[in-house]
Amino acid sequence: MSSVPHAGPQLEFFTAAEDFLAAAGDHLAASPVVSTVVASVAHLMSQPGDEPAWPYRPWLLAVRDEAGAVVGAGMRTALFAPYPVYLLPMPDPAAVALAGALYERGEEPLAINGALPTIQICATELARLGGGRVEISQHTRLHELGTLVEPTPVPGRLVVATEDDLDLVAAWFAAFIGDADVQAGRPRGATEHEAADRTELLRRIRAGRLWFWVDEAGERVHLTGASEPSFGVARIGPVYTPPDQRGRGWASNAVADVSRRLLAEGARACLFTDQANPTANKIYTALGYRPVVDMANLVIVR
Repeated sequence: MSSVPHAGPQLEFFTAAEDFLAAAGDHLAASPVVSTVVASVAHLMSQPGDEPAWPYRPWLLAVRDEAGAVVGAGMRTALFAPYPVYLLPMPDPAAVALAGALYERGEEPLAINGALPTIQICATELARLGGGRVEISQHTRLHELGTLVEPTPVPGRLVVATEDDLDLVAAWFAAFIGDADVQAGRPRGATEHEAADRTELLRRIRAGRLWFWVDEAGERVHLTGASEPSFGVARIGPVYTPPDQRGRGWASNAVADVSRRLLAEGARACLFTDQANPTANKIYTALGYRPVVDMANLVIVR
């Protein structure tokens, strides 16, 4: 752990997820839906296992006010270019201070994702220090399930993915990443997305957190995943239906079934949508998911 001293909020950078959770866990748990991404990544990093081959030194961040209370959090742990920073809400001066600290460390990320206006303030300061302009790459919206509204039933059922499904899971993950831009009206590949490698996919399969919807003939026609709960919240995603199977209700029924399973575990269910994808937003609204907060992905163009 390292601290960056300055007047006002204090920045504490952690390389050990266990230390970060000890410092910021209560803060994350106080708003577990908003904190879902940082919390789930930190909990995953705290588990035994081989560390990914990061091309930079990853960190988790706790922001403390002058009284020592944690008032913000963030991380840089992405394995996909341009290796964005992810920030949760924090005081405006802390967002400015973080940009300065990263600049002084010689670490000038060209992408920042997460909560507004924190990321806008931090990205604007980074652009001022290092040059460039800030652009919005993607508008996202975080939803939480209220009361589940049952969709119109369709033939088939949900089955958990097994290790024998690894090749199909990997292919559909890759397709999901490419199709997401197209469905939102952007050119394929316009937005950077994290592609889980086979090791990560195998871990999720073994944890029982990936499911297929199979039709009456037993054919796999849809894939839905969910994170393991962190502070009582599980996040659904990805949600992918191959193009030739769309419009048949597979996604609605699969997400509803996975949502029921999460609720049965005692978890609150949440998910992200791309605000530019009206189909996805319509499906989740119909199921009873309600907006919690709007976020964004920003890039610094030089």
